Amino acid sequence: MCDFMSWIEYNGELYYLTDKQLKDKRGLKLKKYIQQDYKEEIMGHGAIRYYYDIPNGKGNNVECTDFSTQKNFPEEIRKKLKLGMITQFGLDCRMLSQSALAEYKKIWQFSSAEYEKIEQPALAEYEKIEQPAWAEYEKIRQSALAEYEKIEQPAWAEYEKIRQSALAEYKKIEQSAWAEYEKIEQPAWAEYEKIRQSAFWDLFKVKKNRSKGWK
Repeated sequence: MCDFMSWIEYNGELYYLTDKQLKDKRGLKLKKYIQQDYKEEIMGHGAIRYYYDIPNGKGNNVECTDFSTQKNFPEEIRKKLKLGMITQFGLDCRMLSQSALAEYKKIWQFSSAEYEKIEQPALAEYEKIEQPAWAEYEKIRQSALAEYEKIEQPAWAEYEKIRQSALAEYKKIEQSAWAEYEKIEQPAWAEYEKIRQSAFWDLFKVKKNRSKGWK
C-alpha cells in the first residue's frame, strides 16, 4: 500500500486519480474491485494501474509524502490540489497556514468528540457480550484441561474435542457482538472522517489559508 500522494509516469504522461474519477463508471468498478480497505488502497499505484489499465512493470511508480512545499510535485498535480480536485485520498497539515490549522483543529476536535460519543457506548455494548462469552469458554476449557490432566494422554482427544467446541461457540458469540459493534461504529467513523477531510480541503482551497510553500 502507498501513501498520499502517488502517481505513475508512463509514456511521457502522468497518471493519478482525482475525486471526479472515483465517481465515474471506471471509478465505481475500481471500488468494487478493491472492496475492503478502499480508502487506503485508492492511494496506491495498484489502483491507478487498474483504473488506467497500465500493465505491471510498465511506467515509473512515483510517491511523494513531503507536502512542506508544492515544488515536490509536478505542476499538473499542484494545480489540481489547489483547485480541490484531489481531496479523497489524504491530507497533510503542513499545507495549511497557522491560522487555518488552528481552525481545522477546532473542527477536528469537535468531530472527534462526536465520534467518541457514539463509539464508546458501542464498544461497551460489544464488551458486555464478549466478556461473558470468553469467561464461559475459559470455564469449559479449564474444566476439560483438569479432566485431561487427571487421565493424561488418553484424555487429550476428549479435551481437544471439548475445547474446540467451546472455542467455536465463543467465536460465534464474539463475531456476532463484533458485527453489531461495527454496525454502529463504522458509520460514525465514516462521518468523522468525512467531516475531518472535508474541513481540511475546504480551508486549503482558499489561498490565504495555505502555508507559504503552497501560496
